[in-house]
Amino acid sequence: MTWRENLPSVRGKLLFDEPLAPFTWFRVGGPADVLFLPADPEDLRDFLLALSPDVPLTILGVGSNVIIRDGGVEGVVIRCAGRAFGEITVDGDLVIAGPAVLDAQVARAAANAGLAGLEFYAGIPGTIGGALTMNAGCYGRETKDILVSATGYDRTGEFRIWENADFGFTYRHTVVEPNTMFWTQAVFRGTPDDPEAVKARMAEITARRETTQPIRDKTGGSTFKNPPGHSSWKLVDEAGWRGKPFGGAMFSPLHSNFMINAGDATAADLEGLGEAVRADVLAKTGIQLDWEIKRIGRPLPAKE
Repeated sequence: MTWRENLPSVRGKLLFDEPLAPFTWFRVGGPADVLFLPADPEDLRDFLLALSPDVPLTILGVGSNVIIRDGGVEGVVIRCAGRAFGEITVDGDLVIAGPAVLDAQVARAAANAGLAGLEFYAGIPGTIGGALTMNAGCYGRETKDILVSATGYDRTGEFRIWENADFGFTYRHTVVEPNTMFWTQAVFRGTPDDPEAVKARMAEITARRETTQPIRDKTGGSTFKNPPGHSSWKLVDEAGWRGKPFGGAMFSPLHSNFMINAGDATAADLEGLGEAVRADVLAKTGIQLDWEIKRIGRPLPAKE
């Protein structure tokens, strides 16, 4: 009996050899060996408690900053979605959100409640689960600036509480190892302010994003982290890669740190473009660009 035939029973869905490209903004990539869509946090917990530790696990959110490689993903991919993971409430100056809540929804809930400080989330296309793990931020603010605490289950199904200080927040990074925490809730603190003033600042962020980023293309957000003292978009631009095709991929003519699927790109095109740019920038400037987009899964075997 293989591990796929011996999976724990669930109340949600277990989908075998399920294509993952439709779950990502780039719309590329192969299938998951198994895709698990838990019914609720308790279903997730029970699955983790019963699952063999030998089975690889991968967390997938809204897929806004990930490249799924063309050979698919080994083991079980867990995607927490739907109402059970998408609740959002406001209690005083606290905004409480599930992992599937979009960052922009958190910004709107805070604004409607007259809470400032979370406006920057209007400019981030991911979910709260991803924001926690990578310290998502933009326009000078980061998740670390507003997070109070978060809860979830670890790989073994044990319930964990993480306070802000536990994350070890740095630029686009936390101490949370990939695919080790399955978040169920996050608590953020805002500062009381006039709701209309908060909404006006959000509108500025949204307008700026719409005019400077290719948000209507198949993209994954910022491709590279900004090296200390430098802007990645400028390094990519000065190396001559803005709008230059690479298979079906390119860096957007609108924003040269946004890689896009121009229509028929494969995951190999996108990752190959990113690596080619990294090598070129390093050779020309001595500056190392580090990926901000996550790349997961298996490449397709090379053709003979």
